[in-house]
Amino acid sequence: MTHPQPRLAALCVLALLTACAPLPTAAPPQPPAATAPQGAPWLRLIGSAALDYGVQYAGTQVGGLSGIDYDATHDRYLLVSDDRATHDPARVYTARLRYSATQLEAPEFTGVTFLLHASGQRFGPAHRPLEGVDVPDAEAVRWLPGGTAFLWTSEGDFTRGFGPQLRASRWGDGTALRDYVLPDAFTPAPRERQGPRANGTLEGLALAPGGQTAWLAMELPWWQDGPLPTPAAPGGPVRFTALDVASGAVLRQIAYQPDAVPHARRLPMGPQMVGVSEILADGPHHLLVLERAYSVGAGFHVRLYRIDTRDGSDTLALPALAPGAYRPAAKTLVADFAQLGLGLVDNIEGMTWGPPLPDGGCVLVFVSDNNFNPAQVTQFIAAQYQAPGDGHGRCGTNRTP
Repeated sequence: MTHPQPRLAALCVLALLTACAPLPTAAPPQPPAATAPQGAPWLRLIGSAALDYGVQYAGTQVGGLSGIDYDATHDRYLLVSDDRATHDPARVYTARLRYSATQLEAPEFTGVTFLLHASGQRFGPAHRPLEGVDVPDAEAVRWLPGGTAFLWTSEGDFTRGFGPQLRASRWGDGTALRDYVLPDAFTPAPRERQGPRANGTLEGLALAPGGQTAWLAMELPWWQDGPLPTPAAPGGPVRFTALDVASGAVLRQIAYQPDAVPHARRLPMGPQMVGVSEILADGPHHLLVLERAYSVGAGFHVRLYRIDTRDGSDTLALPALAPGAYRPAAKTLVADFAQLGLGLVDNIEGMTWGPPLPDGGCVLVFVSDNNFNPAQVTQFIAAQYQAPGDGHGRCGTNRTP
């Protein structure tokens, strides 16, 4: 999701710049903790690294990194940029990222692939779009088994009549392999106050172990499902939808309830929001859910939760999520990033499993979207996932309930 923050920062006078867009800094390596700190019961910070605004790779500006995924076979990370061809064409990167039990090194970018539409052309920019083709707002990415192709989501191009998208593309040349057909309920109808809200759609994507089932996560509630969250109330639930990757058939849907906005804005006007920015499979029946909040003047706030996808009622056939008509999936706090010892936290939007530590400890890797805003950084975070159980084993693939 591209937030109002960059636009607001551009309008603020210099004296208010810090309040409008606080500049995160990289935290020093963190020593191992004997126990997880209060408020972050399942994570231990390994370290963080940051890229300054304007970093270039292969003639492109690195920024807007909204999704990340790890390919263990080839030992590489895949990252998608939400650049709507404003700076460079729609693209994904590969990178190497190394860490020990106590330190995270800066990433090393190793490749870039420009995404192609089904016509075989690159996606056009917003000021010069291809006729009949959306300008994608890429938000999430996952390798398909084998590491030669990947799924990615777009929040849509609402002003030109295109809703959210799920696509499959080939690494290396960006060839479009498939455009998935989503249910009619995903079609935006803002005048009727129905369906997804603009800039609040397919922010999260998870693949269950084996890659046969994909989960799609909305960032914000659909119009008919409830209001946007505020500091006083959590707002409406968001929908997570499971589909079969091979056939594209929708399997089921569950409701997830995000928190209320954790901090009120500190200026008379400007955004204050919270929504789901990513999901990640933790075994066959669980998802890790990343909630990202932003309030102007107060900055970003990030919490990580865990849910059981077997919990909660199937909402697929419900046109609206009225109170009492469904049961949302219960959630358990994994970590409040404010308690990890990071200092400032930026706009965290991507999450993946990294390779285990030498002792078998499971590691989560996060990345932030800098919104192509010079007042922000691209932040990478590595943290050991310590529960449930002892945090050891084939991370994210064979956990017990």
